[in-house]
Amino acid sequence: MSRAVPEAELALVPLADGGEGTVEAFVTAVGGEVVSVRVTGPLGRPVDAFVGVLDDGQTAVIEMAAASGLPLVPEELRNPLVTTSYGTGELIRHAIELACERIILGIGGSATNDGGVGMIQALGGSFRDENGEEVGFGGRELVRIRSIDLSGLAPVFRDMSGAERNGYPEIPVARQCVALTVACDVDNPLTGPRGASAVFGPQKGATPEMVAELDAGLRNLAEVIRRDVGVDVENVPGAGAAGGMGAAAAAFLGAQLKPGIEIVMEVARFDEALEGASLVITGEGRVDGQTLQGKCISGVLSAARARGVPVVVLGGSIEPEGYGLLKAGAAAVLSIVDRPMTLAEACTRAGELLERAGEQVARMVATLG
Repeated sequence: MSRAVPEAELALVPLADGGEGTVEAFVTAVGGEVVSVRVTGPLGRPVDAFVGVLDDGQTAVIEMAAASGLPLVPEELRNPLVTTSYGTGELIRHAIELACERIILGIGGSATNDGGVGMIQALGGSFRDENGEEVGFGGRELVRIRSIDLSGLAPVFRDMSGAERNGYPEIPVARQCVALTVACDVDNPLTGPRGASAVFGPQKGATPEMVAELDAGLRNLAEVIRRDVGVDVENVPGAGAAGGMGAAAAAFLGAQLKPGIEIVMEVARFDEALEGASLVITGEGRVDGQTLQGKCISGVLSAARARGVPVVVLGGSIEPEGYGLLKAGAAAVLSIVDRPMTLAEACTRAGELLERAGEQVARMVATLG
């Protein structure tokens, strides 16, 4: 862009919506450090993950994708009946051990559909079958759950629920020891046609038969939570995020569910960067029907539109539904790809393609402006 308009003043603001890159966005925006942690991966094998500790020393930022993410599972092994969120719980436990008083958990990009059971098991919770035995890893185990015991849950979370803050006062709220905020970019309920299994299961390798089995398991989990914990999270907006992690975080850990982009923009002081701006350029790899449903671009567009700043959206691919951004106020929605190519090639050339597209946008704006 600076080649096209050398006199332009550029303000670079790293943003994310709770998926990959969230920790980097926070640490880049406010300072801090990234701490490496070895945890249990989605297939039950050790993986190297990380926790971001911000410059205040009291706030931890965690990406579920780092411990339980889809890229950690080879395509031929993707099966949400067996993948677990246990490693995400280990990251939370590590943040507690670092004496962090606030945890921001991004739950985008998950490989799991286990209702967050693995996460809670890692924090000391217990989910037992009809014989009183602990259930195993994966979404297929949910239908076997007959009781929940939270007596072993990490004391900073025990007996807590954040549902009242989420607008569900019928769910009791107890004392707060660690403030957990979940960066959640969807509003899907836990079960049903818009639930975790039906909408996101196929992306994680689920066949139609698996989707039905997974949904039945989540329904069973929701029923046991209602009975044993006194919490009804089945239809809470965002409960279905990350295979049910939203439900588990709200029911067991007192989490407040918020759009991830709102959290990141607040910390990164995005509104301040907009002051005096004449153009915003944003984007994501695939612009589609979900882009306006709480994802990064939607937050940027909303904030910029409120200040009357035009927004150009760049994407690796633009699905037909993605052009709905134009109706939502975007000035343009453009693909950075300059010819037919594979996804692998597009990813390899992403830097070059973005640079070229940015220059073209700048030249167009300068010419018209």
